[in-house]
Amino acid sequence: MSQTNSLAVNKARSAEDRTVSAARDAINGKVKGFRALLPFLGPAFIASIAYVDPGNFATNIQSGARFGYKMLWVIVLANLMAMLLQNMSAKLGIATGRSLPEICRDHMPKWLTMIMWIVSELAAMATDLAEFLGATLALNLLAGIPMLFATIITGVVTYLILMLEKFGFRPLEKFIAAFAMLIGLCYLVETIISKPDFSQIAYHSVVPWLGNSESIMLAVGVIGATVMPHAIYLHSSLTQNRIVPRNDMEKIKIQKFSTKEILIAMTLAGFVNLAMMYMAASVFNTSGQSHIADLTTAYHTLTPLLGSAAASVFLISLLASGVSSSVVGTMAGQVIMQGFVGFTIPLWIRRLVTMLPTVIIVAIGVDPTQTLIISQVVLSAVLPFPIIALIYYTQKKELMGVLTNKRITTVLSSLFAVIILGLNVWMVVQMMMG
Repeated sequence: MSQTNSLAVNKARSAEDRTVSAARDAINGKVKGFRALLPFLGPAFIASIAYVDPGNFATNIQSGARFGYKMLWVIVLANLMAMLLQNMSAKLGIATGRSLPEICRDHMPKWLTMIMWIVSELAAMATDLAEFLGATLALNLLAGIPMLFATIITGVVTYLILMLEKFGFRPLEKFIAAFAMLIGLCYLVETIISKPDFSQIAYHSVVPWLGNSESIMLAVGVIGATVMPHAIYLHSSLTQNRIVPRNDMEKIKIQKFSTKEILIAMTLAGFVNLAMMYMAASVFNTSGQSHIADLTTAYHTLTPLLGSAAASVFLISLLASGVSSSVVGTMAGQVIMQGFVGFTIPLWIRRLVTMLPTVIIVAIGVDPTQTLIISQVVLSAVLPFPIIALIYYTQKKELMGVLTNKRITTVLSSLFAVIILGLNVWMVVQMMMG
């Protein structure tokens, strides 16, 4: 058995070597077009899974059911933010060979590093809570498995997928990319079935609207569910040692390939988020079901409105989202701990510890969807920390060299940070006022 495992590891390492070799050929101009991009595909698809996790299902469906197509622009704005920030994070890893948490530890005072670590771990726990709950709920509704048992099954499955890491970066990248494509396919099917109003989609995707305090709170939740703190930390780790540049020219070329991959992966994630909301708008809002506020009700309401096939596709996408994003969340948790404090814990311990909040919530019967939405608001509140650190370090010439941010990049990312901070201040004030 040990010999078989060793052969599998060697085979995987060989595949990884072939990927690196193909990337070198692309960098040197020996391969052109899409074939040149292929060996660079992977990191952005892993990061993009964080942008279509079950928290997105909860906030997007509630927003679409309650306000129809009017909040689609929030998703477009959040996705543009995500593209820019993920590109900056990937660029940091390529330029420095260090992850964002490691850079913070290297250059920040120890007390500030500890605060960043604690806040980031809380964000990772909130993320894992949302992802676990989503997969658990999908298993419960799809297969009738009791919630508590579904939680344990989700934990075991995600742990087994994480074991792919020992075979190198390529197998896990392919596995997560397959999940991303499955989720995208599910929502292509949902789009065909739900027959949304495309003129409304086009209009409200670009025209801002905020009606009342409830819509603003949901907008904060949508941004919190879309632009994810742990994905910003993780992406810099995924690119730091994948294809190691040997000079400044290679750094520039690798970054260009990375940018193309991010545009592809994040466009897919953006489509899925838009589809979640306009499906809810088309099916629930226009049929007088604007009260839909949880995933269970959404599933049960879809069945009579669109048929059991549409409802099943919805659950399959939720299950794929929950399992894959939970894998990515655990990876990010390891990167956060390793980077900020310089040590890691065994993967099975992290998997067990991050499962506990979900097990407790399921055991005491707390409403899963409301928990999902609250977790996304928490993530939105934590989001300014990695964004500010990312902006600060990627504009430092002595750190980034030839990949230092252009002025327009710094200005745009700073504007996004101000928007997020402003929404968070409003949210805190509203919560204090009850």
